[in-house]
Amino acid sequence: MAASDASPHDPAIIDPAIIAHERAYKAFNVLLRWCMVVLGAGILTLTLWFATPAGFLGGVTVGLLAFAVGYWVVVRHEAHQPLDVWQIGR
Repeated sequence: MAASDASPHDPAIIDPAIIAHERAYKAFNVLLRWCMVVLGAGILTLTLWFATPAGFLGGVTVGLLAFAVGYWVVVRHEAHQPLDVWQIGR
């Protein structure tokens, strides 16, 4: 097979540096998603605890609920995707 006949998604011609870069980018994306969920839930908890009459229990309850919803929407969405973006079927 000539080089001009090869598909751009052919695993035989993909540079390993590109795959390593995309894996690092994916890992950074996952870390960023977790930080967004934790910071959002933390800020909501502290705001309700100290700035409203909800108090500690109200803030923690709503904060845990916000964390669960954030995990379900933001983090879990990408949990089943493989790190290798060049994998067939992605």
